[in-house]
Amino acid sequence: MGFWLRFVSNHVSLRFQQTLEAKGVTVTEWVALRTLWSQDETTYAALIQALGITKGAASKVLSRLEEKGLAGRQLADGSAREQSLGLTTKGKALVPLLAALADANDAHFFGHLSPAERLALTQTMRALVQHHQLKGIPTA
Repeated sequence: MGFWLRFVSNHVSLRFQQTLEAKGVTVTEWVALRTLWSQDETTYAALIQALGITKGAASKVLSRLEEKGLAGRQLADGSAREQSLGLTTKGKALVPLLAALADANDAHFFGHLSPAERLALTQTMRALVQHHQLKGIPTA
């Protein structure tokens, strides 16, 4: 079963990775964008937790997003050190487009399944995540 799970996962992930790269975004950047999208502003700690990477690696991801004009950082209100992270207007416009690509990727691989089969598969995966207390979001 593990072989088949990995086999399908690799194909789903690779196709999505290639789709994102064609839009100039990596999978890790997508996860960061999606995390930033869910809140008007967030902190490094929240981004690090969402990505499951070190502070240094998160800083590099954020720097790449800044270079692309998709995200920014500024000092948090009342703090001389803590930074607040957020999406730019360009970043806010891009996230829904990338989310549609993620949905299209899911439809490509799972669209032929009946609604009941998709629900059962999703519930099974969620049960495995809960049982094993899996936390980190895969980014690679």
